[in-house]
Amino acid sequence: MLIFFRGDNMCNDTTVSKLKNDFHYTLSKFSHELRNPLTLINSGLQMIASAHPEVKEYEHWDDVMDNLDYVKELLDELSAFNNAGHVKRENIDTCSYLRTILSSIKPTLDYLEITLETDIPDSLPSMALDRIRVRQMLLNLLKNAWEAVPIPGGKISFSVIPENSGIRIDIRDNGCGISKEQQATIFQPFFTTKESGTGLGLAVSKQIAQAHSGDITLESAPGQGTVFHIFLG
Repeated sequence: MLIFFRGDNMCNDTTVSKLKNDFHYTLSKFSHELRNPLTLINSGLQMIASAHPEVKEYEHWDDVMDNLDYVKELLDELSAFNNAGHVKRENIDTCSYLRTILSSIKPTLDYLEITLETDIPDSLPSMALDRIRVRQMLLNLLKNAWEAVPIPGGKISFSVIPENSGIRIDIRDNGCGISKEQQATIFQPFFTTKESGTGLGLAVSKQIAQAHSGDITLESAPGQGTVFHIFLG
């Protein structure tokens, strides 16, 4: 029986390895297919700015360009993607970094008439984080929140507190909530309740948090909203 058990383990390991390789290949292909249209969008915006310099005075122009730069950086990372848990940490001003991320999504939330409440203390410690991956994780969670809340009338709160040797980020919404059954599998790859969702956002987000000596947990109930707790160490 021991021999058969070990054989099953070897088979399972091979299957998991193949799935991971297929997943990495899909992400690489996805990155490649997005790069050409993204380049065209970037060129188009540069042409508009050149022909109409006044557009740079638009209140949210810098946020638009910041989002575009972020997508380009993310695609560069995905092109060489090996593992969601592989991070490149660098010391950053945590407070300024988090505020920049929130500033980049504020125009979208304003347009959707969703209220964003923030509490980011100036006293947060500097931390060694992977800028790209942590931003990817937070935007995944924030996007989940704004897709869950009523429009108009949605509310999202983003608060941060020092905890142990790191920080804890709470992202709370007044959305539809998540059932106990869904909570049990929500971080599993390919689990989704969205018609067009891939089911990878939360799984990758959790791996990113764990790669930063942290984790993601949640509290939720149907009709009572959801709060995600993100710890980064």
